[in-house]
This record gives sequence, C-alpha cells and structure tokens, in this order.
Amino acid sequence: MAILLDHQLREQISRDISDFPVAFYCDELADLPNRAGPMHWHPYFEIATAQSGVLDYQVGQTHTILEPGDSIFVNQNMLHGIRQVSGAAPDPLPIIVFSGTVIAPENSAIYQNYIQPILACSSLPFVVFRQGNDLWNEVHRQIRAIYCAMRERPVCYELAVQRSLCCILEAVFRNLDSLPKSEASRVQLNAQIRLQKMLSYIYENYIRTITLADIAGAANISRSEAGRCFQAYLLPAGFIRSIISAASFTGNMDIHRGKNGVWVNNAFIWRHSSFCFGEFEYIIPSNSNTEGDLLWNSNG
Repeated sequence: MAILLDHQLREQISRDISDFPVAFYCDELADLPNRAGPMHWHPYFEIATAQSGVLDYQVGQTHTILEPGDSIFVNQNMLHGIRQVSGAAPDPLPIIVFSGTVIAPENSAIYQNYIQPILACSSLPFVVFRQGNDLWNEVHRQIRAIYCAMRERPVCYELAVQRSLCCILEAVFRNLDSLPKSEASRVQLNAQIRLQKMLSYIYENYIRTITLADIAGAANISRSEAGRCFQAYLLPAGFIRSIISAASFTGNMDIHRGKNGVWVNNAFIWRHSSFCFGEFEYIIPSNSNTEGDLLWNSNG
C-alpha cells in the first residue's frame, strides 16, 4: 500500500481514524521501492516495531537503528521516514498512528495533565524502546497487544487498545524528565520539508546537470534560503551519502578521491582545506561541471 502525501509531505490518513482515532498498518515495506518509505509527517503519535529486519528510522535529522524487537514512539508533527537496511525479506513493520484523544477529550483534565505535556515537548521528537531495557519491559506487551487487537478486531477491541495506549502514554509521561532529549523541534518542520523536496529533486535529476537554482526552485525558495537549509538542517556526512546514493541509484557513479577533495560524476562535491583544519564544503555542480554553489561550510 502506497504512502499518500500532500504537497507539504503530510500523510493522508484514512478518514476512519475520525471514528476511532487509531490506525493500523502492516507489511508496507513490501510494497515500497527499496523497502524505504518517504519522509512524511502527520498530527498524530506513531508507534512502530522492527520484527525481523534491521531498520533505519529517521526522525528530523536523526537516524535511529531499530533491531528486531525494538520499538519507536514518534511525537506528533515530526517529519520521519523508514528504511530497511538488512533482512532477507521485507520486515512486516507493524505501525499504529493515533491521537491522544483516544485517551480523553482535549479539554479534559487527563488530556491537559498527561497528554499535552508529551506532545508539547519539542525536545522529545521520539522515544526508542530498546529490547530488554526498563522502559521496553514496561510497554512491549501493551504494544504487541495493540497490534493483535487492531489486526483481529475482536469484540470490544477499541477498549483493549485504549487501555494499552493509556499504559504506554503513562509510562512515557512518568519518564518524561529522564528520557533522552533532542534539539529537534516542530519549528523546523517547514525547513525539513523544503530540504526533503530539494533532496528528492537531486535524486530524480542527478543524471543531468543541475544547479543550486534548480534545486531551490523545487522547493520554491531562493538560492540563499536553499543554502541556509542545507547548512542548518543537514549533516555534512548525510549530504555526501545523499549525493553518492543518487549516483548509485542511476548506475552512473564515477568517484574520484584526491588529496583536495572528492568528485562524483565529474561534480566536485567535497573539499578539505589543508590550510584550515576542519573546513569542509559541499558543492552542487554548475553547468560547467567545474565550479559550483556552496551549500555547506563548517566555518560558517
């Protein structure tokens, strides 16, 4: 089943979620190219569990590896995507997407006291439940019970799902202060969407000569704003991987590594200056293929 997105990368969730605000998905990776789902977001919480393969779950800029048995809780309005990195067969990857209103109405004391602090915590874009740790021990039975109930839908399954979700959110709330925090926030959402559109453009058009103006146009922003997005929101190593992955995907990759930098398909994309330790630059090729537009410089 394809993941349907609008022009802002928001996932189009089934309207059935308005009746009972929990949606269940499974076996999506089998239908996705290269077992990878596009970056997207939605105004709901999400819980997913690796079953048989190793998964790379990206939330914002952060990549988290999920081993079989590990689960991840993604906060609402966070740009995220999934890619299977190993495993002979597509991972079944059960996923639930749900609103906090399944526990209580937004104007209730329960919602305001326990749900709102979680979804409003901008430094908590996601929580990983690692197999065997204390938090995993607290929630993994409830997570599996939800998957089973949503798949089989026995009598009163909605009550069972609500009860299990209540236990999971209670565990997250009680551990809120001690959970690892991140600088990612929903304020970055627009920039992340722009960045994803630009990277998609690179992937789709790498076989022809492209410029920073072309890439910026894919996100309807200026060249300077495109450069700012790359500098502020994309890790340098990530950009290298993105360009090389694009070249690999087209089957036209020609990498030359020299003492002054790296070239991919005659495009100079990385430079290290021996005169200024730690300086790295990332360049998208211009029409001449010998010069380019600066996208990132560690020295600002």
